[in-house]
Amino acid sequence: MSKQKKVWFSVEEGENIASCLERMDREGYRPIRRMEKPLFKEEKGEKVPVSSEIRFQGELKTNN
Repeated sequence: MSKQKKVWFSVEEGENIASCLERMDREGYRPIRRMEKPLFKEEKGEKVPVSSEIRFQGELKTNN
């Protein structure tokens, strides 16, 4: 079974960015895009940013 050419990897809770990039490398992907999305919660009728979701798009490494 062949791997997909491009895959999204999320930085998991309790994981830092470096660990996520190492995981990508172990699975045979290199990062080509980073996306960060703020996460909000509602307090007193207003949306307040509490954290962010960080994702990397990985491209399958080639053996050239």
